[in-house]
Amino acid sequence: MHIYLESIPLAPSLLGLAILICFGIYIRSSTRIKTQATDLKSAYSAYPTIPTYDNEKTTEKAQEPTSYPPITPLPNFDWERTPPLAIRPFKPKYHLTMAISTLDPSELIPMDKTYKERLTLRKSLLESHPGTVRAVNMSKDTPEVNARIREALCEWYAFIMGEYLPSRYPTMFRLVGSEEGMILENANTGARTCVDPEVVSRSFIRRAAEGDDIEEAPLLHLMDILSSYIDEDFLILFPNPPAPSTTITNPEEIPYTLQLYSTYYPAGFNPREKLGLPLAQIHTPVPGYKQKLEKSMDRFFARLEVGKFVVRANWSVMTPGARLFAAFGGLHDHTPADMDLNGNKEAEGNVKEETMDVEGFDGSDTYLRCERQTLHRLPKSKALVFGFHTYTYPIKDIRDEGSGEEMAVAIDGLKEGNVPGIHAYKRAAYWGEAIKKFLRS
Repeated sequence: MHIYLESIPLAPSLLGLAILICFGIYIRSSTRIKTQATDLKSAYSAYPTIPTYDNEKTTEKAQEPTSYPPITPLPNFDWERTPPLAIRPFKPKYHLTMAISTLDPSELIPMDKTYKERLTLRKSLLESHPGTVRAVNMSKDTPEVNARIREALCEWYAFIMGEYLPSRYPTMFRLVGSEEGMILENANTGARTCVDPEVVSRSFIRRAAEGDDIEEAPLLHLMDILSSYIDEDFLILFPNPPAPSTTITNPEEIPYTLQLYSTYYPAGFNPREKLGLPLAQIHTPVPGYKQKLEKSMDRFFARLEVGKFVVRANWSVMTPGARLFAAFGGLHDHTPADMDLNGNKEAEGNVKEETMDVEGFDGSDTYLRCERQTLHRLPKSKALVFGFHTYTYPIKDIRDEGSGEEMAVAIDGLKEGNVPGIHAYKRAAYWGEAIKKFLRS
């Protein structure tokens, strides 16, 4: 009973009336919170369907889902006792293919015991490299593109913060009501934020410093919040609208373009240099991409349906000195020049690289680096979200767990598949022999 009621002797009838009033207030408050949580699922799913283009006429895709599927909760999940996923995508011969498989949408964003450590790293990277780790492709000359970028990011933000995290990981996140709407609480960090991107943006604009771009800055702020809640990099892509004078007979002819990204663990390239580029140009340094993947990748991106989630994995090696944040080299050879199947740079020719000391190599500060990559289409804005979670495993652990020989074979297999140039692209000529000997020791 309320402490005020306990302090006053009430007649039975008044006592009963007081209890009814308190009970009524509780029911109204509880109903309001539940209603806010329910309304949230549709609040930022109400975006207009993005049309496809067909000879200057627009058509809507029929019978596509307009919201995300239900997320299966993990009611007893203990992130502090959950080890990172052990990804071992080794093949005896490397073939450049999409190599995708279907993903359960409930498994879109994994959590494990590195969670708080990684969020601390993200905060540090945002402070030291704000112009590199996230950006949006906005311009005063492209208001239509700007609107769609904002639309897509708000849809993604509302889903992650308002649906996915509290549904999938109820032991880590919970929704609570407030006068401004639903608030997401992070039980592990103590962070609290509104899950309505419009409310967050309006609040940020009120506090924005003079000179801030009031169109771009709120979007960067939304991305910063996401990166303080999830250890997941993401890129959002969609095709630019064709010029009015352009006749498009096939939507697949419009290439998908990187419109915004939040990438804290780039694998040897500066993501800022990729902003605004279509897929083909983004992958220019990858040997064999143009010959083996470009057309099929463009078709796959254009045809991916709402409700279908896919996943793939890749691997590379982090040698001493390389880190998760590798925006300025050290992992792959991302020289901006077209490369053929054998890794020859058409613009520059090959440059011979020194090799690691085989005899003196002891495996220290050397890691297997794997990306778990996901792709799906946002239900309303129809933009594509490419997400990836980066894992690192000490080379010593790979050897000790019994996977040493499998990885050693895969290192040789990099130059035995359909694109031998991948061996040079991954810099295996530098670290290959030393790591193979260590894995087999």
